[in-house]
Amino acid sequence: MLLFVLFCLLWNFQTSTSHFPRACTSFQNLIEKECCPPWSGDRSPCGQLSGRGSCQDILLSNAPFGPQFPFTGVDDRESWPSVFYNRTCQCSGNFMGFSCGNCKFGYWGPNCTEKRILVRRNIFDLSVPEKDKFLAYLTLAKHTISADYVIPTGTYGQMENGSTPMFNDVNIYDLFVWMHYYVSRDTLLGGSEIWRDIDFAHEAPGFLPWHRLFLLLWEEEIRKLTGDENFTIPYWDWRDAENCDICTDEYMGGRHSTNPNLLSPASFFSSWQIICSRLEEYNSRQALCDGTPEGPLLRNPGSHDKARTPRLPSSADVEFCLSLTQYESGSMDKAANFSFRNTLEGFASPVTGIADASQSSMHNALHIYMNGTMSQVQGSANDPIFLLHHAFVDSIFEKWLRRHRPLQDVYPEANAPLGHNRESYMVPFIPLYKNGDFFISSRDLGYEYSYLQDSDPGFFQNYIAPYLEQAHQIWPWLVGAALVGAALAVAVVALTNLLCHHKRKQLPEEKQPLLMEKEDYHSLLYQSHL
Repeated sequence: MLLFVLFCLLWNFQTSTSHFPRACTSFQNLIEKECCPPWSGDRSPCGQLSGRGSCQDILLSNAPFGPQFPFTGVDDRESWPSVFYNRTCQCSGNFMGFSCGNCKFGYWGPNCTEKRILVRRNIFDLSVPEKDKFLAYLTLAKHTISADYVIPTGTYGQMENGSTPMFNDVNIYDLFVWMHYYVSRDTLLGGSEIWRDIDFAHEAPGFLPWHRLFLLLWEEEIRKLTGDENFTIPYWDWRDAENCDICTDEYMGGRHSTNPNLLSPASFFSSWQIICSRLEEYNSRQALCDGTPEGPLLRNPGSHDKARTPRLPSSADVEFCLSLTQYESGSMDKAANFSFRNTLEGFASPVTGIADASQSSMHNALHIYMNGTMSQVQGSANDPIFLLHHAFVDSIFEKWLRRHRPLQDVYPEANAPLGHNRESYMVPFIPLYKNGDFFISSRDLGYEYSYLQDSDPGFFQNYIAPYLEQAHQIWPWLVGAALVGAALAVAVVALTNLLCHHKRKQLPEEKQPLLMEKEDYHSLLYQSHL
């Protein structure tokens, strides 16, 4: 009942965001290849009159990519977003957004000058009202059409190079489902030909930065939708889990009593319809997912292929990942050995660090374990557990960044798979973001994890250790100064007492005061302290 009331109260908010701005999908925009809509504050393109930004040419990196994709000019996602646009808003200072109408992550206020850090918490640490509010927000997002964004239903070629725009409305939740589908879909080569070995958000260095941005944008949209400026995604700490302890009707949906592949009717999510899950159908038609509902959310946790995924990740597995010093290595794809990214993603063993195509561990293990909609890459974001799972994966990434403190140039500048170089713009986001921009601490992006706050070795290392080191270097001088100061203090007190005693002897007995005046008392008290 509480969820229903919250849902009704929140229904009044009708705003959204995602990544083909509605304002940039007209015939004129696509023909001119320009996405520089006016900011609502002053009605000038990119808020230029207010100094927020300006419309500029997009500069693409010339760094070479790896050999994994042997084609050129066959996929709209190559050299993103140049197939669709070659001019977009470039925002100034702390402003951000497709019209420079938002603040950069971690900044707030009308002029984006206020810095703030929000905390992502374990879902089991939320109070019942907090947890119910989160579930209500998910449901509201699923039932609110985006006011700002649409999804393309055809390739640029199918749009006749922009002369025939093909876009559909989509609700806020499904907008993000579609983005995850689009970034990982196969390349359509024409006829019945496709290329499967392509992914702009997985199996390569961009895996962790891409999903970090995905979660940040999702949080931002929920804040706009609900007006809850303190909202953060909770995480599910799955270390050493023996089963899916969030798979209950109280949380993310329990199992159906008669059909184990469906969710319990008592769960809000049992009525959800999924999208973008029929990849083979799209490939056979050489078509894109258009957001059409495709059936109920499927989940049957634990009834998966146990030969591929024998168990869920352990604390020891996570610690081994964190011990790996290299972010990337070798081919920088799913065959990379001793790569932190590849091991955390789940293509390399969390015991040896060696790539193993027969096993799915770590991040991948959770997807396989759910044995349903979440187990297929392109459609996995349909399941709201996806958000909680990736929030925890991101926290492990954050812990690695704090432990090893890599410079930004540790992220590969060149020779990574297509779309994964440091200066590559991430698909399919507009405004534009580079992979390397998110290879930084979460604190610099305005958020923190509660369990890292409680046990952050970086705090001692960054703030306490430097002072102790300085003290260690100068302690002999400090001790010497203390001894000299003490000797001087004793000498001053002795001399003062001697002078006072001599003065008293000179006074006649009848003129010696019985009580000290107030000024004399304070003078003596000061001398005693000295």
